[in-house]
Amino acid sequence: MTATQAPTAPRRVETDVLVVGAGPTGLFATYYAGFRGHRVAVVDSLPELGGQVTAMYPEKQILDVAGFPSVKGRDLVAGLVEQAATADPTYLLDRTATTLEHGTDGVVVTLDDGTEVAAGAVLVTAGIGKFSPRPLPAGEGWLGRGLEFFVPSFAPYAGKDVVVVGGGDSAFDWALHLEPIARSVRLVHRRDAFRAHERTVQQVRDSSVEIVTRAEVTALRGEQVLESVELLVDGEPATYPAQAVVAALGFLADLGPLQDWGIEVRKRHVVVDSAMRTSLPRVFAAGDITEYPGKVRLIAVGFGEAATAVNNATVAIDPTAHVFPGHSSEGSQS
Repeated sequence: MTATQAPTAPRRVETDVLVVGAGPTGLFATYYAGFRGHRVAVVDSLPELGGQVTAMYPEKQILDVAGFPSVKGRDLVAGLVEQAATADPTYLLDRTATTLEHGTDGVVVTLDDGTEVAAGAVLVTAGIGKFSPRPLPAGEGWLGRGLEFFVPSFAPYAGKDVVVVGGGDSAFDWALHLEPIARSVRLVHRRDAFRAHERTVQQVRDSSVEIVTRAEVTALRGEQVLESVELLVDGEPATYPAQAVVAALGFLADLGPLQDWGIEVRKRHVVVDSAMRTSLPRVFAAGDITEYPGKVRLIAVGFGEAATAVNNATVAIDPTAHVFPGHSSEGSQS
C-alpha cells in the first residue's frame, strides 16, 4: 500500500488528535502531533493526500515555502507525506467528517461511511472545504473530450493548440507552464484587468502566449474530440484552432457538514483565536480555513498555525503538559 492509498477503515478509531484535511497544513500538523507524542488520525474527502495541491496544482512551482527557492507541488507533498509518516498516522481517505459530539474527555467525529473517530482533540485543516470547478457554459458535454478544469500533468498537451480561459493565478500559471510544451497557447479573458499576480502576468506577456481580452467562449467544435473554439471578441466572432481547453474559472467552495457542528464561521472561514482555538472546546483549526484579524493565506503561514494548534491542543488533551515542547532539534538527539 502506498502512502496515498486509503486503508480499510475500522468502525471505530481511537486517537489523540484527529486532523480533518490532508493538504500541506494537515500533513505538517500530522508530523507535529507525532513529534508531541500523540497518536494521529487523518480524514480527507479526497482519495489522495495533498489536498488542493495534489488535485489541482501538482506541476506548479511553489515559491513561498521557506527553504525552497522553488518546489514543484507534487514534490512538496511527497516530502510532507514522508515527514508525516514519522507519526505513523491512520489515514481515512475518501471519507467526509459529518458530525461531532463532545464527551467528558474528548470528542467523537462520525464519518460518512459510519466510522467513529474518538479523539482527545480535533484539528481542522480543510483549506476551503470541498471544492468544485466553476463550469464553462459553452463547454457542456466536452469534459474529457478536450475540456479540462485542472492540469495535473503537462504531457498530454504536448504539440497541441491550447486555449486557457480565465484571468486568475491558475490561468496564468498554466498558460506559462504550457507555453514551452504546446504548439500554441492562447489565454482568453472577458476583461482587460486580471486577478493574477502582476509578476506572472508580465511573464506571460513576455512569452509567446497570445492574450485575448474582452472575449467570451461561445462554442467548442469538433467531431469526437475538440478541434476549434469559437469566441466573441469585442462583440465580433472569431474561431481559433484548439485541441485542448483549460477552463480556469475558479471553483465553488463548501464547508459542508462542518457548518453544522455549531462552530463559529465567518464568510466560509472558521474563526480562531491566537492559540488556533475555535469556538468549540477541543476543536482547533489551521491553514486557509481559518479567519482572524490580519490573516494571510499562504502555505508557509499554515505550517506555523499547525504547530501552534497542535501545541495548544496538547494542553487540552493533557492539562499537565506544556504548550512549548522544546525545539525539534533537541527531540532528535539521542
